[in-house]
Amino acid sequence: MELLDTTDEQQMIRDTARKFAESELKPIAAEMDEKGEYPVEMFKKMAEMGFMGLTVPVEYGGAGVDTVCYSIVIEELSRVDASSGLSVAAHNSLSMMPILLAGSERQKKKYLPPLATGEAIGSFCLTEPHAGSDASAIRTRAELKGDKYYLTGTKIYVTNGGFARFLVATAVTNPEEGPSGISAFILENDFPGFQVGTIENKLGCRASCTAEIVLDGCEVPKENLLGEGGSGFKTFMKTLEGGRISIGAMAVGIAQGAMEEAAQYAKDRHQFGKPIAHFQAVQHMLANMATEIHASRLMVYHASRLKDAGQPFAQEASMAKLFASEMATRVCDKALQIHGGYGYTKEYPVERFYRDVKICEIGEGTSEIQRMIIARHLLSNAE
Repeated sequence: MELLDTTDEQQMIRDTARKFAESELKPIAAEMDEKGEYPVEMFKKMAEMGFMGLTVPVEYGGAGVDTVCYSIVIEELSRVDASSGLSVAAHNSLSMMPILLAGSERQKKKYLPPLATGEAIGSFCLTEPHAGSDASAIRTRAELKGDKYYLTGTKIYVTNGGFARFLVATAVTNPEEGPSGISAFILENDFPGFQVGTIENKLGCRASCTAEIVLDGCEVPKENLLGEGGSGFKTFMKTLEGGRISIGAMAVGIAQGAMEEAAQYAKDRHQFGKPIAHFQAVQHMLANMATEIHASRLMVYHASRLKDAGQPFAQEASMAKLFASEMATRVCDKALQIHGGYGYTKEYPVERFYRDVKICEIGEGTSEIQRMIIARHLLSNAE
């Protein structure tokens, strides 16, 4: 189902992304999942399509499209392969957005063009073993000595971390000031003291690399401080607001793919002398899927349009992420149910969708955190 008010550009991008996903990703998605590996050449192909710098301004090598177009691309990639959707989303909305938000002109000119053109892959380093939902509890320290900062600590769950060339990371520069003592930095993977640690063996989105990053006195030039000292926490929280739109779009894509697989299977599978699509119980499941997917897509697009208009969108982004991720989990569950025993095997892609979708309720703020954010906005507005 297409929205009536999409522009010609947005519809063209949807068609382009869908064709790419069907021709390039769908044939190898199961194999990538099984191996837990993502072919680097696929990033190069997506870069040629403009997918690696979607919302980055043209002057920095990006495509310069709006957030709705970006959400459409993430949805279409995730409809076929959630690992691709996740990796592209992290590269676009997490690694480059802090530089766009807080970077100096020198930093933007140095780092954005290679990221936006896919010459380099980016990552976002926030979570630590003792700092998940409580992101302000990070323990990584940054000590300034001469013209360099020395970062010591461990970051986990870093999407694209195993092969990212440029990474943005938080570290404590003034422990006495709490969140206001957290700064952000741009790292390069060849800085002395930088090391890729464990590569996670995950339940879903297995082809998307999730890595541990170990900083052992990592030497970071002073000019790689991102924004002002002590502003890193605010920059990263602002980045996550936009990132939640990405996860909402990813969830919509996974759900759309699962529903389409279930509908096709229901038409092909015969029991009791007729296709199971003829049974009301199956029809009702499909009807509920389609309705919830449509509602979620509207929420994602609404949050995207608010962001594009320069209006406050944090509450709407959290709502879209919360509703879409929980919706997608329900849809994948019912899609697998329609497949019956076959859905529990790797013969059909719904098994993979079922595993992939769970991260949408966890990454970039759990469902519980989203409810806290939404409630905070509601209570603040009620004062």
